[in-house]
Amino acid sequence: QVQLVESGGGSVQAGGSLRLSCAASGSIFSSNLMAWYRQTPGKQRELVASITSSGMTMYGDSAKGRFIIDRGSAKNTVYLQMNSLKPEDTAVYYCYLRPIMRTDTYWGQGTQVTVSS
Repeated sequence: QVQLVESGGGSVQAGGSLRLSCAASGSIFSSNLMAWYRQTPGKQRELVASITSSGMTMYGDSAKGRFIIDRGSAKNTVYLQMNSLKPEDTAVYYCYLRPIMRTDTYWGQGTQVTVSS
């Protein structure tokens, strides 16, 4: 079983920054993809950014130019540096992991990010 634990959410004023962290533990394939999604009430969960174990990244339109995803030096840890935050970035942010070439997926419990104007 795989567990994902997020941290770093909170409240910030528009224009500020936050850094989210996600640590994965358990039986994790070395080749994997980790990502951040976010969700607001009444809307579908949307991709913010993803990164593979080899370092390939992809960003959703809302994150391009403002957010940076990285794996850091700790194994199976992913970070999301969020800069120039806007009120519309307010959401619950979820960490996600999927082993490459497999269909099983794992989600964290979510961390709230609130951006005030």
